[in-house]
Amino acid sequence: MAADHNASVVAVSRARAHSFSKPNEMSIRLLAGLGVEGDAHMGVTVKHRYHVRKNPQAPNLRQVHLIHSELFDELAKAGFDVKPGELGENVTTRGVALLDLPTGALLRIGGAVIEITGLRNPCSQIDGFQQGLMAQLIQRGDGVVRMKSGVMGIVLAGGDIAPGDAIMVDLPPEPHRPLEKV
Repeated sequence: MAADHNASVVAVSRARAHSFSKPNEMSIRLLAGLGVEGDAHMGVTVKHRYHVRKNPQAPNLRQVHLIHSELFDELAKAGFDVKPGELGENVTTRGVALLDLPTGALLRIGGAVIEITGLRNPCSQIDGFQQGLMAQLIQRGDGVVRMKSGVMGIVLAGGDIAPGDAIMVDLPPEPHRPLEKV
């Protein structure tokens, strides 16, 4: 299944050290089985400090963090000023309903392929960035909690990606499994 022809990369970001926000780059290189070259979360096993404390040998299902820029538009209406990379994502997209993708969906960006593994679980550091932002990223209603702080993925095929690159989406075979926190 192809995404809308307007689906594209808005920004790419990485940080060598563990930090909340990541500076924007002209391009980033994805490495198969590892993640974003030069990023603190790159590796076969978990790198996020919270997950390392729980099980340092667990597979890294969080090699690449993606957020849809439409979220920033929504946050702006609520009075928050958030720019690409500031929530720690590696890839900021436009035109792809990331949160509606099933587990196992593939994003093809140039020669790179990212498999979506689950939802990013927003952490309390978000309120340290901008007070009250955490409440905007967790939507509650009808007994359902919806995390809106992006999705996580692993790199199946490496390659360079940059702002303006088109994004194609391939859905896995049905039945689709909804995204869960990873």
